[in-house]
Amino acid sequence: MTSSLVAVMGRGVVGDEPVITPDDLGFSRGDGCFDSARVLTDEQGARVVNLDEHLDRLASSAAALDIDIPARERWVELVDQALSAWSTPGEAVMKFVLTRGREWEPQAGPLALLTLREKPVLTPRPTPAGQVPRALHAVTLTTGHPSDAFRDAPWLLGGVKTLSYVTNVAAAREAKRRGADDAIMVTTDGYALEGPTSGLVVVSDGVMRTAPTGDTGILASVTVDEVMRGAAADGMETRVELVPVADLFTADGVFLVSSGRGPCPIVELDGRPLPVDAELAARVARAAGF
Repeated sequence: MTSSLVAVMGRGVVGDEPVITPDDLGFSRGDGCFDSARVLTDEQGARVVNLDEHLDRLASSAAALDIDIPARERWVELVDQALSAWSTPGEAVMKFVLTRGREWEPQAGPLALLTLREKPVLTPRPTPAGQVPRALHAVTLTTGHPSDAFRDAPWLLGGVKTLSYVTNVAAAREAKRRGADDAIMVTTDGYALEGPTSGLVVVSDGVMRTAPTGDTGILASVTVDEVMRGAAADGMETRVELVPVADLFTADGVFLVSSGRGPCPIVELDGRPLPVDAELAARVARAAGF
């Protein structure tokens, strides 16, 4: 069984063939965008969860970067080629990558590719409520700016999933350095926004909240949207609004949410235990399709 593969638009599944040239602007300057989606493989074959939504978000990122994205049908064709070559059962992560292309040969146009890799199994963490799947310890890390920093600065590319992801990776690394699994990014005016590679959902008194995009510069999350829709359909009140950091410590549940991991309940934040409600965690996971 294959644990990973690469497919390049115009070339199909490439195996071990070289993909990136030294002058590719995505490699040399981070000038490009990407998106990630969940893949499920069973006896019926492999399928991408919420493919249209992820391709929509990729197109939105490309538009913000002024990169001409290939037509959607070409992405769908590339996805089909990759899935046809994939037989590893269980869950995997598909990453779509689009770069501006070669600096020395701009006429070649953008480079479009995708990768597919098997998702590692996460071990449930023991908590006072028993074994909770995907449970995390987290720390708060400052963004260094207020919650409306992106309001009048579109050139800062707020909400764009660019290849310039080094600060996100640095934040995740700092969380590990502090003995945690992940981080929640907070603003200088006291609001919680998102994780370095995930969205944030907070449940308090039967109300589910998540931070708004736009002025905050955070990325619109396909999986957070799915959780919010599922929770609303299940009778829970949902709100898109700024969440004060202090509310994290009194909430019924705090979750970092991504397409790869699903909703991960935070059971410890900045060294302080958070309430663990296994039933609520299961409800949120169901809302996300996990």
